[in-house]
Amino acid sequence: LYSSMDFGRKWQLVHEHVTPSRCSVCHMQSSAVHREQQELPIPGVPTSGRAKYYVSYKRDTFIQIKLPKYSLPKDLHIVSTDEKQVFAAVQEWNQNDTYNLYLSDSRGIYFTLAMENVKTTRGIEGNQMLDLYEVKTYITYNKGREWRLLQAPSTDMEGNDIHCILPFCSLHLQLQMSENPYLSGAISSKSSAPGIIVATGNIGAELSYNNVGMFISSDAGNSWRQIFDEEHNVWFLDKGGALVAVKQPSVPTKHLWISFDEGRQWARHVFSVVPLFVDGVLVEAGAENQIMTFFGHFSHRSEWQLIKIDYKSVFSRRCTEEDYQTWHLNNQGEPCVMGQKQIYMKRRPGNYCMLGRDYSRILSTESCICRAHDFECDYGYERRGDGNCRPAFWFNPYTVSKSCSQGQNYFNSTGYRKVVSNNCTKGGDSMRTNIQLDFGDGTAVSYSNLSWIEEGIRHVYKAAGIFRVTALAENALGYDSTTLYLHVTCPVEHVQLLAPYVALRHIEVNITAVVWPGHSRTVTYFWWLGNHTEPVITLDGSISYTFTSEGMHTVTVQVSSSNTILQDTRTVAVQEFFKSLLLSFSPNLDEFNPDIPEWRQDVGRVIKKSVLQVLDFPEEQLLVAVFPGVPTAAELFLLPNRNQSHSKKNQEEELERVSKIIVSALNQNLVEFELKPGVRVIVYITQLTLAPLVDSSPRHSSSAMLMLLSVVLLGLAVFLIYKFKRKIPWLNIYAEVNQEKEQEMIGSAGQGDSTPKITLSEFSTSKELMEKELDARIKRGVVNCCESTREIPNCTSV
Repeated sequence: LYSSMDFGRKWQLVHEHVTPSRCSVCHMQSSAVHREQQELPIPGVPTSGRAKYYVSYKRDTFIQIKLPKYSLPKDLHIVSTDEKQVFAAVQEWNQNDTYNLYLSDSRGIYFTLAMENVKTTRGIEGNQMLDLYEVKTYITYNKGREWRLLQAPSTDMEGNDIHCILPFCSLHLQLQMSENPYLSGAISSKSSAPGIIVATGNIGAELSYNNVGMFISSDAGNSWRQIFDEEHNVWFLDKGGALVAVKQPSVPTKHLWISFDEGRQWARHVFSVVPLFVDGVLVEAGAENQIMTFFGHFSHRSEWQLIKIDYKSVFSRRCTEEDYQTWHLNNQGEPCVMGQKQIYMKRRPGNYCMLGRDYSRILSTESCICRAHDFECDYGYERRGDGNCRPAFWFNPYTVSKSCSQGQNYFNSTGYRKVVSNNCTKGGDSMRTNIQLDFGDGTAVSYSNLSWIEEGIRHVYKAAGIFRVTALAENALGYDSTTLYLHVTCPVEHVQLLAPYVALRHIEVNITAVVWPGHSRTVTYFWWLGNHTEPVITLDGSISYTFTSEGMHTVTVQVSSSNTILQDTRTVAVQEFFKSLLLSFSPNLDEFNPDIPEWRQDVGRVIKKSVLQVLDFPEEQLLVAVFPGVPTAAELFLLPNRNQSHSKKNQEEELERVSKIIVSALNQNLVEFELKPGVRVIVYITQLTLAPLVDSSPRHSSSAMLMLLSVVLLGLAVFLIYKFKRKIPWLNIYAEVNQEKEQEMIGSAGQGDSTPKITLSEFSTSKELMEKELDARIKRGVVNCCESTREIPNCTSV
């Protein structure tokens, strides 16, 4: 991504690895004489294949945006950047045709969920408004803090009652914006006509494109009236003083409808002798130029026709003070909208007068005291059923800020942040403080009239090194200064240490370090195992180690590659024996399982907490490991209490007793947890492991082990003698010849009486054997080549 500040004469690199056609730019007016640029999130493709999105605020350095930890976006589109806030539609990893809506803070970095499962009928890249996936229409008055259905009209156009009760029945609007700038589209409003909204929609349980009609609201969406039973295009004349309606261009017409009382009564007029397919209407701007231009065609083969209408004559006079009335913007009677009360001047409905040049829409504005509905959940928090913001299961609110060093202070979130552009006040001004900062790299700044800084003061160093940062703060009560020596290094990637949760004493285990992305050059690994003061240095990402003592052992790996150092730490529980159970979960957990290590760690902590709620058991003696893959499974470890003086047998019995309690609670579906609002996950027992009690101590006596070893050695010796007796030159076989009865050798052909027996005296000498072999070869060569001879084993020194 390149940018130019001199109309394309020179270009400079802004960001690398940017996805084509996925950069959005927005201009915001920050003061009367100065324009600042806010560059909206752009996606970059990292080596892992998952897109990352960055934002640059006021031409500052690009910073990666912060979505909820497990949103894992597949796609992101900018819907709106109004009022110093980014409104984005994110397609998460488990969505196919729907998106979730997110709202950012004022700098476009931290995003929180505004609404789930929304979609559009024409794709989302046109930045049009969105319908819900359930095909219902909602409205918000505080930028997504609260949503509600639209109340349907109480009567139809003929005055008949409409029985439509929330939430089973409501008004649903077609929210597509017109691609043709000269047609009003399915929904339209004007800032010059406060409170008036005209839209196409239907009444019922969900949005439908059959039996649609035209509806209007005069109070910013609080109440609605039906004005037509067919689709029309509606334009605003004289800043909302009159409304002009024409049927959709698919049908030729020569009539237009005009209303002076915000759609309560309509008068029909003829604007063309021949019916015209209206392709668009151009309404001239300006207080003195009241001209409408219709353009279209009489038939599909005819040329365009232009018809100009001067509607100035429909107004009898200029508006006076008596022709105006006040209108209070409200949300179902609540006058404070976005932290302030606003009173508008509107022309009284039915007065045929023209607005003057000095027409002012807003009569007065008054700030309100901040209340609960002026705040939304901060990043990392979710709104629960009771309306309060609680930390998400993956978010630890007590984690020290990464931008805070030892001895420094930082503002921790309360779980709430004020809705961006909300103008409510805290009830009074706080103490003003001036801050002077010297970053040590030649950059010094001064901040005046500061009471507190919500996002902190940020600075980007262009080079690595050690910098002396000084800060001086002063107000009416005094001053204070502090100094920080900041060591700036190059950014590091990621290393993940894989180690077992529980290991047996004196049993070797494998420990692996996975570095991402993989390096083609040499990587050095420094292993800090147990309480050793010196590391083990290897060039391989795996190491085998045997723990010799029980307890919780810390394993740390440091990875050094070029000028980058990465580190990860795991804790391994080493025991002589332990108890474990396999766990499974209700299927809805798999829908939210992105199968990444961080998610498994967070969910394991939540499972452990839910088990401890039904069990009186020390927290440090219970561990939960969530396995990779889907369906989601986990293993629960019960560790003995090493501080007890009980015997090993008693501790084993205690673990067995606790295991039975857990199994009983799991079988009764008593162990469950809330993954997110409205999603409860039940924990089940899968089965006991094959070895319910794993023990590393020896169970055989020393005499039995010696006996077993002796038998093995004896068998090995017999096998070697039998296998290699013919090849050992010093082996002699001695036999005692008995003259009364010669010892017999039994052949290998069989063990019956019919088997021929050969006595030792029948064996020939070596010379005789050679002569017999020579005679046999001569006979085979001369007489019969197919004749076989019986070979007699060659036994030496018999």
